[in-house]
Amino acid sequence: MVWFCNSADCQFSVFALTTIGWILSSTSTGLVEWRIWYMKDTSLYPPGIACVGIFRVCIYRHRTNSTTTKFCYRYSYHDTFLPFEISMPQRFLLTASIFGFFGRAFNMFALRNMSMRMFEEDTYNSFVVSGILNIAAGVFNLTAVLQNYDAVINSQGITFLPSLQMPFKPDVQEVGTAIQVAGIGVLPMLLTGMFSLFYKCPPYGQVHPGISEM
Repeated sequence: MVWFCNSADCQFSVFALTTIGWILSSTSTGLVEWRIWYMKDTSLYPPGIACVGIFRVCIYRHRTNSTTTKFCYRYSYHDTFLPFEISMPQRFLLTASIFGFFGRAFNMFALRNMSMRMFEEDTYNSFVVSGILNIAAGVFNLTAVLQNYDAVINSQGITFLPSLQMPFKPDVQEVGTAIQVAGIGVLPMLLTGMFSLFYKCPPYGQVHPGISEM
């Protein structure tokens, strides 16, 4: 049975979807709105809103009715207060971005060979490698999304540095736009990875030996 996505147009569409998923996933890595904390005024901490990201946290304090100050703190490897749902996604998202980049590179190489109808074996292998890399990137991104989504649903707290003046848990915690962006980017990477992984060489690339008459 010939795989239904062997045409050049279909594989170019797969490449476009992969690129969109990789861009969305990479963009979410730099966003800070993974978890939104709403903090009320207490005797220990001033009121405000905190955007808890994977690589930094930004705090917005309402000083007066018309004045809001913003302070961002970038995490370092020396920060031992980072919970598992932040420290692990840091590695997952970076790895996913690298895998997605090389997955697109192998996909471009395969599309080049496919459009020129050459190097049948190299084309097949490149599509397979591209599919594996894209699926792995999608799984890493999905794991980061699920870990942070679970942290919001279960109202998990973070012991931030005392200088940040943030409570262990906020009064209200909700899912940020970065989780949504990353979640949307996961789907095309997983789907296109499956398309590339099960690519089969089209009939024109097959060579049939001729039988000479005796």
